[in-house]
Amino acid sequence: MDGLIRGLVDVAIGGNERRGRDDEDNSRDERSRSSWADVVSGEEEDQNRGGGSSHPSQGRRQNVEENQWENKGERIPTRHPRKEEQEENTYAAKVTQQQDFSESQQEDNDGWETVGKKKPARQSHKVQKEQWQDYKLPASEQHYSDDVETHGNLEPSQLELSGLSEACNKLWELDSNRLAPGNDYQIDCGDGKRVHERADMAEGLLFSWVSDEVFRKPTFARFCSLLDNYNPNEGYKEVVTEEERQEQAAFVEEISRTAVIKYLHKYLVIKDVAPGSYQEFKRMLTSLWFDLYGRGGTSGSSSAFEHVFVGEIKQSGGEQVSGFHNWLQFYLEEAKGTVDYQGYIFPRRRGEIPDSETQLLTIQFEWNGVLKSVSSTLVGVSPEFELALYTMCFFMGREENHIQLGPYNVNVKCYRLGNNRIGSAFPIAES
Repeated sequence: MDGLIRGLVDVAIGGNERRGRDDEDNSRDERSRSSWADVVSGEEEDQNRGGGSSHPSQGRRQNVEENQWENKGERIPTRHPRKEEQEENTYAAKVTQQQDFSESQQEDNDGWETVGKKKPARQSHKVQKEQWQDYKLPASEQHYSDDVETHGNLEPSQLELSGLSEACNKLWELDSNRLAPGNDYQIDCGDGKRVHERADMAEGLLFSWVSDEVFRKPTFARFCSLLDNYNPNEGYKEVVTEEERQEQAAFVEEISRTAVIKYLHKYLVIKDVAPGSYQEFKRMLTSLWFDLYGRGGTSGSSSAFEHVFVGEIKQSGGEQVSGFHNWLQFYLEEAKGTVDYQGYIFPRRRGEIPDSETQLLTIQFEWNGVLKSVSSTLVGVSPEFELALYTMCFFMGREENHIQLGPYNVNVKCYRLGNNRIGSAFPIAES
């Protein structure tokens, strides 16, 4: 009996001393198996910087609670149930982040990694807009680039005239304004996903940076100045001002001085599709891409340019993004925070994982909070190339156009509205 009493007294009086010794003896073990919450939230690092806990008894109570939670899987009775639910949700989210981070440290992933943390805030990128006001002047009063030196290499060959793929690949070769990955811009594809998956697989932004020099290129600058002329809601009747018409005419005039548009004209003239007069041809391009037509039940609410390059948000049958296949529009909207990149869509063939050098991407993103479950875009190509490519396929191709663009096998989908309107056009990567 005396032994029992002494034991109880010892527990009552000497427990704190033994607990202190136990804390000291087990401190290394506790550090090696720090809780998920400490590891993910950085609390352990903060404590180290502060020289450890300033309240040992509070630290011991926290350790006891954590051990009870981890070892028994039981809730601490003194915690409010609602607070517990919040903590569990936060804990689950942090564990997921920690697992993503661990995997990114362990897996090579062909040279790029998944960053297991919140998407970084983009540093504000100021696009050079000073000259945009001049683009609103009458086209005849503006200054343009010099015409390209053709040297006779713009005449379509017999092989190109006999095959759409060869003609489109010629456009790719003539695109002297196409950007170089790593030199003019940088992308981070993040992780891949299937179309039906809704998890955000890209912890970062798609575009890490784009050189300021890109927006000083005349065709790029004039293209970007057109992107804010439209209301993104499908069915909203567009009002085109006279200044916006001047911007359209000036853009067409600028791109008409490039090799890709000159080649397009020569090709379509030989095929008896375009007028021989270059001025008439430019008016034809302006009408094809900028004339308004009805979409979503409202006349004058859309155009080929708005749908393909800017994008629209459907309201009927649940909100969804339609169109929006241009990489410059994507970059500018991502820089503003209205686009949330959510990962690339797994390619059909294994082993063809996109990386920072890839210039044909199939991706998923949200725009203004509305999902675009699958979208494809050519990255780094010039505006004049895309317009020439889709114009070529519209006049010379069908709904599906299986072509070669440099290293890429592509199916350019081209949908018509009647006989003389482009409803939509976009590339699909083929295996």
